[in-house]
Amino acid sequence: MNKKLAIILINYKDYAKKYLDDCLLGVRKQDFLGEINLYITDNETSDESFNYLEEKAPEAKIIRNKNNDGFAKGNNDAIEEAFRDNCDYIFLLNMDTIIEETTVSEMVRVADNQESIGAVQARLMLYPAKNKINSLGNKTHFLGFGFCEGYNETYDSAGVVDKAEIFYPSGAAVLFKRNVLEKVGLFDESYFMYNEDQDLGWRIWLAGYKCVLAKNSIVYHKYEFSRSISKYYFMDRNRIITTLKNYKIFTLVLFLPAFLVMEFGLFYFSLKNGWAKDKIKIWLNFLNPFFWYRIYLGRKKVREFRKIKDRDLMFLISGKISYQEISGSLLSLANFFLNIYFIFAKFLIRLFNV
Repeated sequence: MNKKLAIILINYKDYAKKYLDDCLLGVRKQDFLGEINLYITDNETSDESFNYLEEKAPEAKIIRNKNNDGFAKGNNDAIEEAFRDNCDYIFLLNMDTIIEETTVSEMVRVADNQESIGAVQARLMLYPAKNKINSLGNKTHFLGFGFCEGYNETYDSAGVVDKAEIFYPSGAAVLFKRNVLEKVGLFDESYFMYNEDQDLGWRIWLAGYKCVLAKNSIVYHKYEFSRSISKYYFMDRNRIITTLKNYKIFTLVLFLPAFLVMEFGLFYFSLKNGWAKDKIKIWLNFLNPFFWYRIYLGRKKVREFRKIKDRDLMFLISGKISYQEISGSLLSLANFFLNIYFIFAKFLIRLFNV
């Protein structure tokens, strides 16, 4: 029996006018043998944006959101619509991408290779520098920083393992199995943007499933780092929330000294780059009882399906921060001491079987 797959795109204002044509060319050429349903969430919708989407993508089911509810809720709204349409696979795709005709079928092939696979990321390449890597899966530092594997490096297929296990897949091009999402839940909508894919990938692992890379499933991404780093508040706040939700208490206490030292370093970094107000705003969250109630609810949900311990994920977590755009002697020094700290912490986590 042919299976159904949902492809989900998010639009915000004039985003579609810039990117949709190229994206749809690839989407319409897919050689997947099952049924493909296209969904587009139109955040902060207007008659102009809705009419444009309807004209350009008449085959799509368009979800209109009055407000800009962010990446997390925008995707969730479309995923829930796909669930109602009985889709078996959910493929999230950034609109600023171009995909090859075998992209979807290759991701489904990898997903169906093992029952334990819950999420599959495509090989994300930069555009127009197509030989340069955007992401071969994403890593997580033990203090919650997420970063792309292989970013801006020249791709060498011989050095990349198909179905390689990754800590979390990029939300720019990821396929989920429906039954896995039904078990672990969708994106945390309080994130608004950034790190929601890290949080979801983490939960998938904790539920006993894997996140893997499909190296022969290719997506070209018109990625702009400067746009991402300007959203410092969400990136830094959400990485803290993610660790608080998903680590066990013992692990959080063990990492606390390193976390506090890093916070002082980040405050210096934010002062230097004009983000000090954002950093202080992040800290003010800790004084908000509702913030801690959200953490409590997130931890409670994880306990309901958690099958593996923190020690079982340490092999995928990094002791070093690797941002190609952010480097220097201070980061090198921090990485040296943080990595030593992490090695010792991992030993204790294993010793106490956490």
